[in-house]
Amino acid sequence: MNRPTPGAEETAASPLTLDQSAEQPADQPAGHPPEQHSEQRSEQQESDRSRISYVYAIGRTGTALDASAPQLTGLRDGPLRTVASGRLTALVSSVPADAFSAEGMKAQLEDLTALEAIARTHHAVVEAAYAGTMVLPMRLATVYLDDARVRSMLDERGAEFDALLSRLEGHAEVGVKVYADARAAAAAEAPAAAAGASGSPAPGSPAPAASTVSPGRAYLQQRRAQRRTHRDAYRAAGAVAADVRVRVADMARDMVAHRPQQGELASGTGENIANEAYLVPTDRIGEFHRALKGLADGVPGVRVEITGPWAPYSFATPPAEGGNP
Repeated sequence: MNRPTPGAEETAASPLTLDQSAEQPADQPAGHPPEQHSEQRSEQQESDRSRISYVYAIGRTGTALDASAPQLTGLRDGPLRTVASGRLTALVSSVPADAFSAEGMKAQLEDLTALEAIARTHHAVVEAAYAGTMVLPMRLATVYLDDARVRSMLDERGAEFDALLSRLEGHAEVGVKVYADARAAAAAEAPAAAAGASGSPAPGSPAPAASTVSPGRAYLQQRRAQRRTHRDAYRAAGAVAADVRVRVADMARDMVAHRPQQGELASGTGENIANEAYLVPTDRIGEFHRALKGLADGVPGVRVEITGPWAPYSFATPPAEGGNP
């Protein structure tokens, strides 16, 4: 998936505004004990306090977002809904407050299995919504105390979100990663080196003298050759990464250079030395792929990975309040 990673904010610190009155509703059946109704209301209020609103994406009101929400399932298998304010609509589900508060999210972010589950669900919801209309993907773990706070966020940042939606309409994100793999480069050079080392002398030439190179010197020569291979692979990967930018310069409206992925976040072999996202018009996606096809062919130890098209994660600015990345 290779999407940006998350964080959360202390949202549960602000109290919910609840109707604490015990007034009996007019449509209450005769003989229904007021105490029982009060207990039910108290249980409902406690349930409301234990849930907060998780925001996946923002789109325009009156689009396919409203129709797709009931068909989608969010985190913890929760149903999705929309929260609208004027021209904007947020795609939301309820999540446990204890698990998605600052402390709860900190624990989940330290657990790669839990983090992956959150990221996959978040991504699946955003991509399903994006299939029907342009949306602004929110950062992982963007949470608000309740839907009223989500609506306030839409009111406060409405102009910014509206401008972003207009800018991104008709575009998609394409990811390009370049990897350097010194081992693969060395393996590619080994057959040629072996062939040269085992070549037979020309007819009539004197027999080669016995090697006088000590085992220690031979080891040092091997290590120098390995360092040269490593250095050469990285230089070649850097040149390929630079060529990527040149080839797609006239197709991409914008580009964001992310931090290279390392450890369990990196995919495949080699070291990720370039991790870039490009904002590309949807009608030029095919042209973009063709421009980079075979770019690393014949370059030992260098690999290019192209992903997408995705919803424009890297080009959607989330709100200042709410979850932090």
